[in-house]
Amino acid sequence: MKKLLFVFGILLMLPAQAAQGLVAMSSSHGVAETVDRLEKIVTDAGFNVIARVNHGKAAKGVDIDLKPVELLIFGKPRAGSLLMQSQPSTAIDLPMKYIVWEDAGGKVIIGWNDPAWIAVRHGITDKNTLIEKMTDALRKFATRAAGTD
Repeated sequence: MKKLLFVFGILLMLPAQAAQGLVAMSSSHGVAETVDRLEKIVTDAGFNVIARVNHGKAAKGVDIDLKPVELLIFGKPRAGSLLMQSQPSTAIDLPMKYIVWEDAGGKVIIGWNDPAWIAVRHGITDKNTLIEKMTDALRKFATRAAGTD
């Protein structure tokens, strides 16, 4: 519980322009390649890819200019279901997602919801070990996808 409160305190100190509960890092690859890499990494780790949404392509279909942005939705029922046992409302934040976008300066960013933020948001206090494992896995997957290997 102390760790969750600490994380929540850190989240409150984020800059106002940062989305609450969103963790982000830069990628050294383009948007599509980064999402390709994420998709392979999460699949290889035993997660189910549920959908890949290309928001940029959808925007072009209605004549709206939008920098590249893609969403990868994935999950592992063994983890998500345990969170929903504690609090069914977590289903609004599950399955997990990575959002990859190109900012105004051309930098590619990977973002995802912090599992600790999800736990705090839904008042989950009995799944700390699971939350820590999810947090570590999401960061590890994003770091690998963002890298130059």
